[in-house]
Amino acid sequence: MNKVTSWKSCVLTLALCTASLCAHAADQLANVRKAGELVVGTEMQFAPFDFLENGQQAGFNKDLFAEVGKELGVKIRFIDLPWASVLPGLEAGKFDMVGGPLTVTKARMDRYAYTLPVADATDALLKRANDTSVKQSADIAGKTVGAGKGSAQLDQLKTYAATLPKPPEIREYVDNNQAYADLASGRIAAVANSVTNVAYVAKQRPESFAVVQPAFGAKVYFAYVLRKDADSKPLADAFNTALVKIHNDGRLAALQKKWFGAAMDTPTTLPTPNY
Repeated sequence: MNKVTSWKSCVLTLALCTASLCAHAADQLANVRKAGELVVGTEMQFAPFDFLENGQQAGFNKDLFAEVGKELGVKIRFIDLPWASVLPGLEAGKFDMVGGPLTVTKARMDRYAYTLPVADATDALLKRANDTSVKQSADIAGKTVGAGKGSAQLDQLKTYAATLPKPPEIREYVDNNQAYADLASGRIAAVANSVTNVAYVAKQRPESFAVVQPAFGAKVYFAYVLRKDADSKPLADAFNTALVKIHNDGRLAALQKKWFGAAMDTPTTLPTPNY
């Protein structure tokens, strides 16, 4: 074999090997099944989805992903990170998907691939259980209410407040737990957060809190995200297929009742976000 033939042979071999590796990498679902586990990045400080109970993970995500794992034939491994590190970790390929979950928004859809919704993220109000002055959302007019600083819930609260005849005073909280403490003590009349979160708080402390019905915000949903590329599409499709099955056979509703206090009407197609 002469040098030219040898060089061409090496180039061909390298090209074939590279193509093989790319084909393997292009199917994240195949990688997950080969490894026997789906790796999920999350922050375990977001009850009722993910939180620590006696040092162990608990919450809706743990239970739902266990059901998805059964359908995919793999185990689930969670990586607990500060929230600021979760999405960068996904983009860097440190795990397969994010368990958050995240509110479905137009801006995020441009950057990430969403799964089907798993819970209602519409903004609602939490009030004191014995406060008869707040029977519907509009009753916060002229009162003082709270929401998370820099949150989507705060933005929607401000938009809603501007429609009331006497806009409420809005206090911004870095920690939702502090907002709930101020609500319990009577310093504010209500707290705005996703209906899922406030339903959980009311379920945990029914003697103190109640959810104001109906929710005041635009209809939005929580879902999980994956990288938005061809590599992750097979995994996203398989995850959604499993999720539809779990939805249709009642397992999703059962987990929603367990963790949120009520089943939620979540669609089996990805809706167009309102913002």
